[in-house]
Amino acid sequence: MDKDIAEVVSEKQRKNLYKRTLIVVCIAQIFGGAGLAAGITVGALLARDMLGTDAYAGLPTALFTLGSALAAFAIGRLTQRLGRRRGLVTGFMAGGLGAVGVVFAALISSITLLLMSLFVYGAGTATNLQARYAGTDLATDKQRATAVSVAMVATTLGAVAGPNLVGVMGQFALSIGVPALAGPFILAGGAFIAAAIILFFFLKPDPLLIVKEWEAIQPRIEEVLQSETKKRSKGVAIGVAVMVTTQLVMVAIMTLTPVHMEHHGHSINAIGLVIGIHVGAMYLPSLFTGILADQFGRKAIVFAAGVTLLLAGVVGALAPGDSMVFMIIALALLGLGWNLGLISGTALIIDSTNASTRAKTQGTTDVFIALAGASGGAMSGMVAAGSSYAVLSLTGGVLALLLVPIVFIVDRKKES
Repeated sequence: MDKDIAEVVSEKQRKNLYKRTLIVVCIAQIFGGAGLAAGITVGALLARDMLGTDAYAGLPTALFTLGSALAAFAIGRLTQRLGRRRGLVTGFMAGGLGAVGVVFAALISSITLLLMSLFVYGAGTATNLQARYAGTDLATDKQRATAVSVAMVATTLGAVAGPNLVGVMGQFALSIGVPALAGPFILAGGAFIAAAIILFFFLKPDPLLIVKEWEAIQPRIEEVLQSETKKRSKGVAIGVAVMVTTQLVMVAIMTLTPVHMEHHGHSINAIGLVIGIHVGAMYLPSLFTGILADQFGRKAIVFAAGVTLLLAGVVGALAPGDSMVFMIIALALLGLGWNLGLISGTALIIDSTNASTRAKTQGTTDVFIALAGASGGAMSGMVAAGSSYAVLSLTGGVLALLLVPIVFIVDRKKES
């Protein structure tokens, strides 16, 4: 048994370690948030310039979300075997190397290197998302959604700062001979690597390994475990459905927003501001979302997610393209709907797993989330090119209504 793990035996120690783990995760997430924002803000514009067409503007999002799917699967299994610390460090380092590759691709105008690097960059996105689980390992039943929220709030600091540094990083990139749109990826590379370093040195002892050790020595009643298995699998399925739907809708609309705004004469700084507000709305409401989910239940937050995403789609479809105010409202609602869906879905997953399978299940879940994002990113450019941004936005909002019947499924499963 690991010496650090063996020493953690009392509830008081567990509570203190829970707080310490959450602090370390939050600090790392500040940097991780800045890293993921680069691809969201300028990925589509960089690809459009290098490929020469809007039709494939969603390709960067598709690639780094596909990369995040593979990374989520690998990190989940690595984490299950070796713990949160090693899994998250590996993922953030890979994301940092991918971001550096994007910069070199832009520098030498290599589309092949760009596509490969965006794929690897997705590992950082996947790791940033999976880091939300690290703070929940030592949480009690009534702290889980709140723990997820706290980690996501920390991400807000970096995620909001990232898009608003687009202009500054663009100027810096030009000063060293790199295309301006590659500038944010310089920030992303440094941010992901910084997050990895923080977790490597300070996420000790490993929270997942501690919980696995505790569960191994707890008395087990076989009949209880068997009766709980079916309930757990239902909870996982519902949680996955919620997060996949919210991710698909959010990514599809968000990906084409920079292109749509540029077509209507908005500057790169204006685009950065809108995306920054969107990303802030994705994470900052976590101050309250987790607490509400713990207090009023997961189903209420799932319902709220569906309604909010529908409103986002409607506003985006009806908003004049040259109106900053309406674009901000639409993207803020889009981010809020995603936040509500992700936190309620994550809480359902955590409620339905134990330490012996938790990381692997969480990794697999994030694979489905990433694939949903890849699908949304890949299809968004084609849908918008074949129809319009308004059609894309409205379709996403209507699709979000699928979350409403999921609420009733939750009710029915609880009653059965």
